[in-house]
Formats: sequence, C-alpha cells, structure tokens
Amino acid sequence: MSFALGVIGGGVMAEAIISRLLEKNLYGGDSIIIGEPLAERRQWWQNSYKVAVTEDNQRVLAESEIILLAIKPQNLKEVVASIRLEDTTNRPLVVSILAGVSLKKLGESFPGLPLVRVMPNTPAVVGEAMTAITANELVSPLQLQQVRAMFEAIGEVVEIPEYLMDAVTGLSGSGPAFVAIMIEALSDGGVAAGLPRQMALDLAIQTVLGTATLLKLKKLHPAILKDQVSSPGGTTIAGVMELENRGFRGAVASAVMAAYKKARDGF
Repeated sequence: MSFALGVIGGGVMAEAIISRLLEKNLYGGDSIIIGEPLAERRQWWQNSYKVAVTEDNQRVLAESEIILLAIKPQNLKEVVASIRLEDTTNRPLVVSILAGVSLKKLGESFPGLPLVRVMPNTPAVVGEAMTAITANELVSPLQLQQVRAMFEAIGEVVEIPEYLMDAVTGLSGSGPAFVAIMIEALSDGGVAAGLPRQMALDLAIQTVLGTATLLKLKKLHPAILKDQVSSPGGTTIAGVMELENRGFRGAVASAVMAAYKKARDGF
C-alpha cells in the first residue's frame, strides 16, 4: 500500500482534518495523497503540506488504505464515475463526510467496502469540531478505532446509530451557522445601544464562547445558568421575556428541524 490515507476532495474541511492529523503526528505528509481536480489547488496542497497530489481518483482508490470522501454531496455521482472498483484489488476503508448521504447510498457507490459515515462541523478548522460517526457491518473494531482517532484530532467524537445522523446534521452540522447569526444579532443589538461595531462584535463572541465553556465545564443545564443570571425585575429577565415574545426558542428549534428534514430527504 502506497498511502495510509487518501483524500478525494481538497476543500476547507479536508484541510481542517489533514492539518490536524499532521500537527498531531498521526500521519506523515508522505503517507497522504490528495485527489483534487484543480491544478492550482493541487500545487497549494503540495507546497503547504508536502503531501502527494493527483487529479486521478482511481489512483487514490488503488493506493490508499483509508479513503476520506471530502466532496460536496451533489458531486458524489461524478466522483463515482471517475473510479472503477473492478480495476483494483485494493479494498480500502471509505470514510464519508457527505451530509445527507446514507450508508445504503454509499454502499451502492462502493459495493463490498467497509464504510463509515461521519458528520463533523466547521469548528474543525480550530480543532473544536463535534463529530458523529456510524459504520456499516464490514468495518472492523480496529478500523473504527482508526476513524475515531482521525476525528478526535479535530475535536470531540460520538458514535451513534445511523438513524440519528440526520438529526445530528441538523443540530451540530448546521448549528454553527445558527450560532453565527445569533452572534451577529447580539452585535447588532450592541450597536443599536451605542457600542462601536468592533467592540460589540468582540463582546458578543466572547460572551457566547464563555457561556458555552461554562456550561460544558460545569455540566450545567442551560436553564440553570439562565435562572442564575436573571435577577428579579432585572435587565436579563426583561431581555429573556422579549426573546420569548418574539418566538426565539421556536425559531431556533425550527431551524434545526428544517436542516434535519433537508438531510433526511437528501440532495
């Protein structure tokens, strides 16, 4: 086997994963090959991370122990058309980060191969991802352990049954966008109250980061923290009541449900 890890698709998520794997010495640059159609991007990968590159997905299939599918879901058909399982004796472990693409559908594209479906999220870029994984029956305990180690390099990992994967996609997969909108809204509120824009944004970001860290480290239910901050007749409870009047909770829950349904129904 020429490469321990082959990646099909050289975008942002692929970079987030590969950079962390290299930083933590789980893989060396000479053990990774990136399949990427754009020549400029291939050159960038080679210069930035000293990995092997190719535009030939068949080579990635034939020469890799593990293949990471890091493409857009709508590009799966095109990628499958570019490879021929019958032309190689290699049977790699295929790890997919394609949102909304089930193990069954992956199995139709990669028949007879061990498959792991993975849902990371964009905080992987800074090593703070939340990743869910689920595998088919052909994946060995050792292979599952390898996948866990790969994604623990970019954050936290949870193993789940596949029927929960679309719900995970709706919550933690799409959730960073919802949190970003909330941070932007907090910042806008600060500006409306008279704060300079950058100061309002800095305050909003640190407030969300600090609150999430506090909830995680102290293992607090969010309702407990909300009650602790809300003094009788005070400023916080006035703001909380406005959120309730505006349907904030329902809007956020509905956003998660809409993302879940899109993942469930496919692309």
